Amino acid sequence: MEKEARSGKVEYEDPPPAPLFDANEFYLWSFYRALIAEFVATLLFLYVTVATVIGNANEKSRCGGVGTLGIAWSFGGMIFVLVYCTAGISGGHINPAVTFGLFVARKVTLNRAVFYMVAQCLGAICGAGMVKALQKTYYSSGGGGANSVSKGYGNETALTAEIVGTFVLVYTVFYATDPKSNVRDAHVPALAPLSIGFAVFMVHLATIPITGTGINPARSFGAAVIYGHKKSWDDHWIFWVGPFIGSTIAAAFHKYIMRATMKWHNKEPNHV
Repeated sequence: MEKEARSGKVEYEDPPPAPLFDANEFYLWSFYRALIAEFVATLLFLYVTVATVIGNANEKSRCGGVGTLGIAWSFGGMIFVLVYCTAGISGGHINPAVTFGLFVARKVTLNRAVFYMVAQCLGAICGAGMVKALQKTYYSSGGGGANSVSKGYGNETALTAEIVGTFVLVYTVFYATDPKSNVRDAHVPALAPLSIGFAVFMVHLATIPITGTGINPARSFGAAVIYGHKKSWDDHWIFWVGPFIGSTIAAAFHKYIMRATMKWHNKEPNHV
């Protein structure tokens, strides 16, 4: 290891930037398989998490429901499971904000990013629709699991919460999937999905009281479409603008500050 350090050699290499647009992807089965994986994963994510939110909202006793902690575990746990299952197929995005951040960092092409977002939103609508179909009695009274700005909080606070929360998530995604981290943690294959799921869990603990926690435009969009009430659309822009700003900042921070530092340290020192 010392010899490698002195010679400036490293155990990992950064992949080349993805092209802006790659028409060849449309001729690959792996591309459509990835879209199916994103659709199904987001469907399952919305079904389990929205059902958890509605079940908790309809509990008459405050001690009878899972509470904020249980809801946070539901979201974080599902992301851990689904990222672990789909990472090798689609990258396990399950979130337009994650996809957008990876596009900004030149990790995915524009056509893949757009089609991923469409698949995620369609999956979210179907997942929320399944909850409504199976829990008709409690769905509306539970607010449909839709995001909105809570009473006592302004739009500025809600937008900031979404930006910061998404930054935490997307930066965790970048670091967990970094080539250097992959080499270092290769003996623990579940570490990346676990860290991403735990980031989702922690962000939910902090922001559920403010916005119900979006940090995933597909999650907010799917629940709003199926719930269909005016309240779920009043501040819906926050759950797109906030996550996209947060993911852009995370992508820039990782690429131009953190990764730039890593590259500088791996250069062979100049000797006079």
